[in-house]
Amino acid sequence: MTASTPLIAGAPISWGVCEVPGWGHQLDPERVLTEMRAAGLAATEFGPEGFLPAGPAERAAALAGHGLAAVGGFVPAVLHDPAADPLPAIETELAAFTASGAGVLVLAAATGLDGYDERPELDGEGWAALLGNLDRIAERAAADGVTAVLHPHVGTMVERRAEVDRVLADSRIGLCLDTGHLLIGGTDPVELTRRAADRIGHVHLKDVDAALAERVRRGETGYTDAVRQGIYRPLGDGDIDIAEILRLLAAAGYTGWYVLEQDTVLTAEPAGRGPVTDVERSLAHLKAVLA
Repeated sequence: MTASTPLIAGAPISWGVCEVPGWGHQLDPERVLTEMRAAGLAATEFGPEGFLPAGPAERAAALAGHGLAAVGGFVPAVLHDPAADPLPAIETELAAFTASGAGVLVLAAATGLDGYDERPELDGEGWAALLGNLDRIAERAAADGVTAVLHPHVGTMVERRAEVDRVLADSRIGLCLDTGHLLIGGTDPVELTRRAADRIGHVHLKDVDAALAERVRRGETGYTDAVRQGIYRPLGDGDIDIAEILRLLAAAGYTGWYVLEQDTVLTAEPAGRGPVTDVERSLAHLKAVLA
């Protein structure tokens, strides 16, 4: 690839593979990785714990065997508890990143609860711990040549616009621009890209049914139920201005990854082609816009 070639990757969540207990039917890695490569993707995020081999060398070999490069991975961690140090667990994760040549650690400020349908509120002590841990982890990851970014995410301690703004103001860590989670949490991803492009270190591209997102924000529908109902759409089928976000990122000189993510809940092994159909649609749309 040349420096100007957009870096496009996939993620197992588009095949319904998720870290949340009881999320849905979990597809076999062999099917997911094979379909990724057949769809035209050359790289992927790792997916949740247990999806790929735990051993760093074995994980690298599993991806290489399917012709896929490693981008990095989504790592939920409790960052707001002053009595708990998240760094040792993060250092264990980093071993697999460096062995696979993965360059991006995508952090989420986990609540400590299962799932993403409820969360506690942070007090001042919790915020101080969270912000301090973000900077500590970013520094530690950088020592291994890995870029750590925070992923604002529904049902985590950093979900809403005020929380995203506080991280931008009071920490040095970069952001994962997840267009879908930001919109559902009340942040306009276009506006955020316009004002804070210099802090964006990684991109998860999702399209969203805005009306369903509003129902989640109002508490009328739970997040997991909304995913089951199809809140995430193939790129171009939802209400996010993906083209404008890509334009703003290009104008700002963004050279990182664009990871296709259409979070999905499966109830059983798909008959026929299954989730890969939507992945292919998103990939075609993204390439058309980038062209």
